[in-house]
Amino acid sequence: MAKSNIPKRPTRDEFELEELGNQLVEAKEDKDVRVLTVWGEAEKVRGRITVLDSRTRLVHVEDNCSIRKIPFLDIMRVSYA
Repeated sequence: MAKSNIPKRPTRDEFELEELGNQLVEAKEDKDVRVLTVWGEAEKVRGRITVLDSRTRLVHVEDNCSIRKIPFLDIMRVSYA
């Protein structure tokens, strides 16, 4: 069998994931525009965090009346716009 050439998502420990979760909660509560670095995407995602869905583990980001749903584990970094 041939090996897959798709790079795997970097692993992070529970402390990094907890810190990321805290940053996302803070961004949702502040209703500020944030910039998300998403694994596997060349461009950064910019917008307001509207929903943190714990059941599906998706983060809903709204920008210009469109909503993107990004898997929590794909978010590498949250920064201010």
